[in-house]
Amino acid sequence: MKRKLIVAAVFVAVICASFLLALSISPLKKLEGQIMNNPIKPVILIVVDSLMNEPLQKVIKEGDAPALAYLMNNGQLHQEMVSSYPTMSVTIDSTLLTGTYPDQHQVPGLIWFKEDENRMISYGSGIGEIWSNGVKNVALDSVVHLNSSHLSKEVQTIHEELAHRNLSSASINGLLYRGNFQHSLNIPKLITVADLLPENIDVNGPAIFSLGTLSQYNSENNRYKFVWNRLGVNNQFTANELNYLIDQKMLPPFTLAYLPDADASIHKHGPEDLKGIQKADQAVQNILNRFPSWEEAIQEVTWIILGDSGQSFVKDDKETSLIDLNQLLKDYTFWERKNPNAQLAVAVNERMSYIYLIDPQVELSEIVNVLKEDERIGFIAWKSGQTNYVVSPQSDGELEFSREGYFIDEYNQTWRIAGDASILDLNMTKEQRIVYQDYPDALARLDGALHSQEGRVIIVDAKPSYEFIEKHSHDHAGGGAHGSLHKVDSIVPIIVTGASELPESDRLVDLKKWILQLLGES
Repeated sequence: MKRKLIVAAVFVAVICASFLLALSISPLKKLEGQIMNNPIKPVILIVVDSLMNEPLQKVIKEGDAPALAYLMNNGQLHQEMVSSYPTMSVTIDSTLLTGTYPDQHQVPGLIWFKEDENRMISYGSGIGEIWSNGVKNVALDSVVHLNSSHLSKEVQTIHEELAHRNLSSASINGLLYRGNFQHSLNIPKLITVADLLPENIDVNGPAIFSLGTLSQYNSENNRYKFVWNRLGVNNQFTANELNYLIDQKMLPPFTLAYLPDADASIHKHGPEDLKGIQKADQAVQNILNRFPSWEEAIQEVTWIILGDSGQSFVKDDKETSLIDLNQLLKDYTFWERKNPNAQLAVAVNERMSYIYLIDPQVELSEIVNVLKEDERIGFIAWKSGQTNYVVSPQSDGELEFSREGYFIDEYNQTWRIAGDASILDLNMTKEQRIVYQDYPDALARLDGALHSQEGRVIIVDAKPSYEFIEKHSHDHAGGGAHGSLHKVDSIVPIIVTGASELPESDRLVDLKKWILQLLGES
């Protein structure tokens, strides 16, 4: 039995490490009667993980992305959309679906510490982190708690809002999918025997809900659902599911589909890697080819191609590129499951980290002063009440800011600001206007992350080319990483084809409102 448990645990760890445990509804679903004839022009939003503008332009120029080039030439490309923060998948997806930052949707990052339960939350990253946090915990948090309880019920997803307006929607391989329709998950026997997940799990998703192998609609996906294909969480699986909806003439008014493959390629080879974009284009070609012609595809459907985050190249030399928080804060004890009464808890989200001061005897200023000694850190931030404080190893000063002041930024948000604005590279004009530079939408995004959790929490954010690690981290030295507030991680392109209206804002947080407007809702 012990051997079986170990095998089961490794199996789950592999699944989690490749984005999310792919557990879902019945093995092959039918769509008959689910979606009525739709008079609204359907919107398909395809999120290409880690799509960045410069490599996109290079691939198109070299003729290796004909589908994306066609959509761009027959629509519009906006090169600089601002992502959420931290620039990690679950936080970005939560922002995209709810139109809010983490202070409202309350999904702080891929990894974070839940103080009221005295445990680390992980939705699946490196195998070492998964094993450290407990495979069962990661499985439950990823499959059950992320959508059911961690994502705040005080905000509505786009799927929920559309359902309230009697409009159907679909989610294909989305990590965040909460909707108004109940689906029963079929959990593999190996997982239930190992007591990693209960046998019966119900989730609430959109009318059409596809998530990896066991939620497939298209029988063509049988060959893309094995462990080496990340159990269906891959480009081809997503394309085949979307093609099935097109073939069956069952496209709902809104479909959110994810092409995840580029992320792993860029993590390994760095931001200049082009293979991931080429593979994404092949998937988009596959989808467009389902129509009689590409011309008819853009006449019948509004297409949105969106990146979720950028990535920074991480230097090869691990001694230089990796900021080891265990070593930097070596005079303090760190939370682990075997040491739950430690002084600090550290949640590394690649190029940013949350540091939680669990022990009330530890002074916040002590930790900040230690962190300020490392020149690879871009800034250090914390909150007190509604006021935020930011310092940097590169400055002797301090920036203080909070909402509702006399300064106005380019998104018409008002701020009270005092101190050294150069820490976040803010350009303050004589007209009391704020111009963002290296840190786009810096104040709202940082404020959102700082107020996503209660308690004493410090945020550390790395300069480009550097990445945080702790004892159990998987690093990306010599490749690419994201997570930070810096523009290299935060700026993504968007292609819009077939829509008469374009987003008024260049922020992902505002896309939900715009999509609802495309669908005739305000």
